Amino acid sequence: MDPTTIPTWVYAVSNFGFPVVMTFYLLLRFDKKLERVNQVIIELANVIKNK
Repeated sequence: MDPTTIPTWVYAVSNFGFPVVMTFYLLLRFDKKLERVNQVIIELANVIKNK
């Protein structure tokens, strides 16, 4: 995490509350992981299809 973004996080927590900020952060992280899972499933389907 970049030190210049820390004030942004502090501002967000103070205005929106800790649970809302943590939920948003976790959703962003899970979104990246879900995209990768989707890619792997498509690759797996292609492998199965080609057999």
